[in-house]
Amino acid sequence: MEHLEKYAKEIEKLVNSGQLFDKPEPLKGVRVLEVCYVVLGPAAMDYLAEFGAEVIKFEGQKGDQMRFVTPYAYFWKNMSPGMEEQNHNKYWVGMHLGNPKAKELFLEMVKKADVVADNLTPGRMAAWGLSYPELSKINPGIIQLHVSGYGSWGPWTGRTSYDAVAQSMGGLSAITGFKERGPIKSGVWIADWSTALMCAVAIIMALNYRERTGKGQFIDYMQAGNVIRLLDWTWLYTYLTGQDRPRSGNRDLAICPSDLFDCQDGWVALAAFTEEEFKGLCTAMNRMDLFQQYADPVVRLKEENAAVILKAIDEWTRTKKVAEVEALGQQYGFAASHVITTSEAYHSPHFRKRGTIQEFDDALYGKMVEPCYPPRMSKTPSRLKWAQRPLGFDNYYVLTTLCGLSAKEIEQLEAEGVIFKWNPAVPSLCPPPDWDGKRGLKLGW
Repeated sequence: MEHLEKYAKEIEKLVNSGQLFDKPEPLKGVRVLEVCYVVLGPAAMDYLAEFGAEVIKFEGQKGDQMRFVTPYAYFWKNMSPGMEEQNHNKYWVGMHLGNPKAKELFLEMVKKADVVADNLTPGRMAAWGLSYPELSKINPGIIQLHVSGYGSWGPWTGRTSYDAVAQSMGGLSAITGFKERGPIKSGVWIADWSTALMCAVAIIMALNYRERTGKGQFIDYMQAGNVIRLLDWTWLYTYLTGQDRPRSGNRDLAICPSDLFDCQDGWVALAAFTEEEFKGLCTAMNRMDLFQQYADPVVRLKEENAAVILKAIDEWTRTKKVAEVEALGQQYGFAASHVITTSEAYHSPHFRKRGTIQEFDDALYGKMVEPCYPPRMSKTPSRLKWAQRPLGFDNYYVLTTLCGLSAKEIEQLEAEGVIFKWNPAVPSLCPPPDWDGKRGLKLGW
């Protein structure tokens, strides 16, 4: 334990998360043009933005749908929490690319960009004259990502998909839940966020390839296919046995014991896979008879044996408090942890100490407390710099710096409806009610 404490101090000093904003950003200089809505596409670009990429987000006049998707119709300072989590550190332009003049402006930006990303209906960008062949003519190094529910080809292409649908079509919902009940979808948008992460990884790989060859490329990503890739051994098992994976509740079918158990004052997650861990658990339970019979991890996986083991643990934990089981896990070397609430996670000193939860002062919204991406990189960490912005908030800044337009030219584009800002009659498109007309602007209007 002394060795672990020493090591922990060395790594904490090495990472030094308190000096977050003094460190360089790994993706600084990478420019991304985002034509994405809802969660899937914006979350992919959010991964890049938090690591320093310059992400410019384009919205139509009605705004991203997530500006209206919020739990229990709850808005804070006109902000939708459903919109915020996948939209940090971005620049916001109100411009519909179906407008011919808007398309011209966009193509000017493509010349100076590294990545173009969309999660629109397959073929929508091409219909606007913004397909990969057209973009690569003016910028051979451009990387274009299209992500959608079912990809750009195949029998299901063009079908509408949301997270719940992707979970179902990828096979996740069918194996989630208890055997005697129906399928269950995850309580969070897991298909969106996991696919978004892999889209970001794909872009990083394409950037690496371009650095070595000078060549851009097109990336087509299918959300439902990403869900399939998440399902660990499920698909190989089905291929080899011809059987569907059954629903098994909280029980892990490949590790025994690994389950959630009820205690006197809450729930505990408990796992003891190796022979040594299982021996420790049996010692804590004073049930060495179980160890003598089921020491071999593979023997424990047989259905009749697993039933005996899990029943014994369930009966034991019901006589204990959560803290007792956690302490015994520490003492005897098996994994045991309280099933914490989101509020407990929010206030957890562990997450705060590691910088998983970051506090930052936003020019529009004031103090913000949010999770940032967890890799704690010693040289180039991720960071939250600012929150989501109102529709068209950065029009002036982007069009001035990227397109070299004058204030008069920008005003003319706005008068023609080529670019636009928030509609004051729609609060969730607008700045906070107390905004002074200046805070947060990169350049004044």
